[in-house]
Amino acid sequence: MQNVTTSVSGVCWSCGQTLEGSAALCAACGKVQPVISADGEQPDYFRVFGLTRKLALDTAALERSFYRHSRKLHPDVYARASAEEQLWSLDQTSLLNDAYRTLKNPVARTEYLLKLEGKPIASEEQQAKSVVQPGVQPGATKEARVPADMLEEVFELNMQLEEMRMNRKMGEDDPALRGDLEKARLQFEAQLAAVDDDLKSLWQQWDEAIDADASATAEPVKDKMFSLLDRRRYIRNLVRDVNDALGS
Repeated sequence: MQNVTTSVSGVCWSCGQTLEGSAALCAACGKVQPVISADGEQPDYFRVFGLTRKLALDTAALERSFYRHSRKLHPDVYARASAEEQLWSLDQTSLLNDAYRTLKNPVARTEYLLKLEGKPIASEEQQAKSVVQPGVQPGATKEARVPADMLEEVFELNMQLEEMRMNRKMGEDDPALRGDLEKARLQFEAQLAAVDDDLKSLWQQWDEAIDADASATAEPVKDKMFSLLDRRRYIRNLVRDVNDALGS
């Protein structure tokens, strides 16, 4: 992996040397550089690790790069430096941590790339609860709509969840109902695994489009990833609801 990079001025503030790849550390004098964001936005996390916007990452190499640069940017290294350099080392360390936390997680990495590409996924707050009935929950965003192919099973699940809640209020237990919910959980978990497999396939397609500089090919891949992530979050919320009902 290349040196940690950020969006900075391009010239070292200390020695005036041109910064290769907008490096966080000057290759000539070793001085830490300030983080300068474009239009108030955080620097591109992929660029923080010297990467292009590709999704099939070598996470072991990413981890090695993270720890290597963490040691170089750690605030303790700058304990005797100027106040500005101490602040910059904190900023660079924070940026490095945020970038690593996002890129090491395959789902977070995909969501982040889509955000960079102008297709942000709904926040957790927007989809904090699965819908109560097929269609849209009152006050929910359009992203919370039940996938068309899941209408029947979601309707049945909501009936079971409501029955389980009523039983709990009355201090009753229905082993058959509990068994049905455990079966539903397994089915939804299997659907999550299938979505993850489909996402990995799309990563390959995206990376190939980036390598070929084929924007016409990349656009439909982005749309498919967006739909899959939206579906994944919905199914994950269903699993959460079932776990809550079962007391898991």
